[in-house]
Amino acid sequence: MTTGFPSETLTLDNFTKVSKDELQALQLKRLQWTVQHAYQNVPMYRSKFDAAGVHPDDLKELSDIQKFPYTTKHDLRDNYPFGMFAVPMEQVARIHASSGTTGKPTVVGYTKGDLERWAEAVARSIMAAGGKPGDKVHVAYGYGLFTGGLGAHYGAERLGCTVIPMSGGQTEKQVQLIQDFKPDIIMVTPSYCLNIADEFERQGFDPRACSLRIGIFGAEPWTPAMRLEIEQRLGLDAVDIYGLSEVMGPGVAQEFVQTKDGPTIWEDMFYPETVHPETLQTVAEGEEGELVFTSLVKEAMPVIRYRTRDLTTLLPGSACTMRRMAKITGRSDDMMIIRGVNVFPTQIEEIILKIAALSPHYQIEISRDGNLDNLTVNVEARHNQVTEADRGAAAKELQHRIKVLIGVSTKINIKNEGEVARSQGKAQRVVDKRPK
Repeated sequence: MTTGFPSETLTLDNFTKVSKDELQALQLKRLQWTVQHAYQNVPMYRSKFDAAGVHPDDLKELSDIQKFPYTTKHDLRDNYPFGMFAVPMEQVARIHASSGTTGKPTVVGYTKGDLERWAEAVARSIMAAGGKPGDKVHVAYGYGLFTGGLGAHYGAERLGCTVIPMSGGQTEKQVQLIQDFKPDIIMVTPSYCLNIADEFERQGFDPRACSLRIGIFGAEPWTPAMRLEIEQRLGLDAVDIYGLSEVMGPGVAQEFVQTKDGPTIWEDMFYPETVHPETLQTVAEGEEGELVFTSLVKEAMPVIRYRTRDLTTLLPGSACTMRRMAKITGRSDDMMIIRGVNVFPTQIEEIILKIAALSPHYQIEISRDGNLDNLTVNVEARHNQVTEADRGAAAKELQHRIKVLIGVSTKINIKNEGEVARSQGKAQRVVDKRPK
């Protein structure tokens, strides 16, 4: 097994103060260690590197990472369950896995050191969001094999917060505990947060009057319009946390509350690139591309140039030296192609949230009539008192805006409150009813 893991680390006291030169020196040292560790201990990486004619010794500067092959979700599934692990099983302290909605789940492992560094990343994220030791954190991400709940939990504890491990679901109880325990921070998916706001109002409470001052939202794409919706309805600061289990879990990047200008990537732990999703060539900073990560601090399961499929733009740092990423505009693998037009759910969400009569609860259906695909948007009226005339006008306006701004024709169904399936975690925004 590879030895000599770079021990230098940034702390909660100094992570915002690191200079660009110091950061890049640390990145290079950790990048060199990571590719060597992967090559020596993961047969798939040895095979991939050899096939590409590249060796860890070829990594002499940061840009040399572009010589190395990509890792995909297929690689993880092909090596299911433990073929990607770079340490003996007795050194694996915890295992997480994806939900496995398409094919085999992707399995990830963590050493004790990995878990400590993950907790540090999430603690750093909560601090950037405006959290501090002593705050009460209501964790409504799901616990279990999903990384969200436990990732948030141990990060909050690492910062010195009091954790309320509620998990997802039981929306009535979520409201009760927020009312009774008076947490300062909630960590949850944005779609489920709106569910909680609905439940506050159903019970006759004003969600703006609750104790929450910060919402840390992740696990699904969300738009600036949804941020505004959440902030206005709950009277809190809504900030974006980014992560994925294959790279670590939540806490790969976090938006600073004072800037709210996109999540800052913790570049001392995760090295980012953006590439063209088709040519896979690196794109310039400031141009949109598919986000690619190489882990810098993972012992149990290093990942080299992992294709996240998330489409975003790398931007210069604002609150600190480390670079930011713009809001995710979609995924290169959840893009819908409707009659030759590329459509992302977030594009439709953005339009829905600009129409006053419509609520943020929606679901998109794709069906097929003969050889042609059809798109239906089911969206709830903001409340049942919206008149039939206003519903008709809202449907017509939504249909028109989607056609003009995205370029695709849609059928719009305006539903009553509660008629669109509610999320108990990550919202299922698209239902594909086309024949397989």
